[in-house]
Amino acid sequence: MSKRIFILLVLLMSLSLIGIIFVQAFFIKDSVENERNRFESNVISTLYEVSNKIDDKEYYAKFESFQKLINSETEVDSNAVSQLFIYQQNKNTKEALIYRSGVLEENYKLSQSLFDIGLDSIAIQRITGTSSLEVYKGKDLIDDTDLRENPIISLTESGRIKEAEANYFRKNFRAWAKTIPIHKRVSNEIISEMLTQKLKEDNIDLDFEYAIYSNGLATKVQSENFEYDKHSKFRVPIFYDDNGQTPYKLLVDFPNDHSFVLSSILGMILLSIVFTGIIIIAYASALYQLIKQRKISEIKTDFINNMTHEFKTPIATINLALDAIRNPTIINDKDKVKRYLSMIKEENKRMHAQVENVLRISKLEKNELNISKDRVRLHDLIETAIAHVELIVENRKGYIKTSLEANKSSILANETHFTNVIVNILDNAIKYSPNAPEIEVSTENVGTNILLKIKDHGSGMSKAAVKRAFEKFYREHTGNIHNVKGHGLGLAYVKRIVDDHQGYVSVESEKGKGSTFSLKLPLIS
Repeated sequence: MSKRIFILLVLLMSLSLIGIIFVQAFFIKDSVENERNRFESNVISTLYEVSNKIDDKEYYAKFESFQKLINSETEVDSNAVSQLFIYQQNKNTKEALIYRSGVLEENYKLSQSLFDIGLDSIAIQRITGTSSLEVYKGKDLIDDTDLRENPIISLTESGRIKEAEANYFRKNFRAWAKTIPIHKRVSNEIISEMLTQKLKEDNIDLDFEYAIYSNGLATKVQSENFEYDKHSKFRVPIFYDDNGQTPYKLLVDFPNDHSFVLSSILGMILLSIVFTGIIIIAYASALYQLIKQRKISEIKTDFINNMTHEFKTPIATINLALDAIRNPTIINDKDKVKRYLSMIKEENKRMHAQVENVLRISKLEKNELNISKDRVRLHDLIETAIAHVELIVENRKGYIKTSLEANKSSILANETHFTNVIVNILDNAIKYSPNAPEIEVSTENVGTNILLKIKDHGSGMSKAAVKRAFEKFYREHTGNIHNVKGHGLGLAYVKRIVDDHQGYVSVESEKGKGSTFSLKLPLIS
């Protein structure tokens, strides 16, 4: 994958993710606003209903009291009578119909001592209505004498007209009530009780504070912790007068309304966040895989370059040796022929060893490499491994210092593979020492384990390289520079073998100061 295509893919995926997050954020914001509007609408509706109930409660309480006073009052201040008379005659059936209706209005003035509303006297009415229907038969003309005869049908009704009394009282009471202080018209207990009951009916179980304001000024009717907010939407008129006007406003405040609104859609918000999180994780995973594949591609490119370089040298050497052997002056010289044949054999072994290294790692990953383990002494393996590389170290004027202080060194291991592990680490220390190799090998017992440390004073590794030191094919990215031979398989092989032996391997390194490899293995008794 080219760098341009990789950047384009990452850009498209990032834009898609940003778009999804933006849509989800807009959806959550819109849901919160809708829920907020629904909450405000429900509260306003509740406040209007409570306002009307308080008004009606005050009116009906007073009206019932006045009705009792009217029933007990015997002295009428004034009265008026209204009558309606309807006469109708049917000549075909010779029937005559007479309808009479009358209304008696009795006016009373009740003194302040009878009912305390702050006035000297109260004018109220008792309205009584009567009606009768009479039908006479067999008369062509009805005069006053005819009306004294018994009718064939006679219906009479009488009684008080409560609705008319109530309408007359309501109109006058609203005018009277304007003169009464608000705290005498309604109590804190009534407002609190009605608001609590109605809010719970509407599934708004939330703490609230309330107050009644008159023309923007506070009254005595308010809860203890109420704080006035001129921008609050939760306010409705209360106690209208007979002209439909009122100076009073019922205000309600919810200290925790934001939490309540969010809690009502919390499940939806959490699901949205979870699904968005899943999308982000999927995006991160896909991006990680893309970056990983790109790095693997770079590592493989380096690996191929290094392998090509390492195969190129022995192949060139073999070709030169073959050309030399074909030379007539050399073919008869047995010593030179043997020398060139030995060179060909050594270079062939070198290429074979590299191929075997690659195949060995492949088999390890597929669990196809059989590793039999026996009781061995780690100190013996260390000495064998040092013997493999000591000539190279001596040729470069270096040294390997040993400090094998572990009292117990018996482990369960495969002698060949574990010797190769130590050789690979030592070979790594030699290759990455630009000057004469200075290597320190030490052991110590740590609990039921033995700890092997191999320290060099070479070029060291960067922090990024340390994290990936044991990855297959990984080498610090150097492009097409081959100042250090290798193909990124040695340390991967080390880790796989150590893991197979239930051990642990790690590396500490600092650029320019060298590296220290630590191997911890379980002891056997």
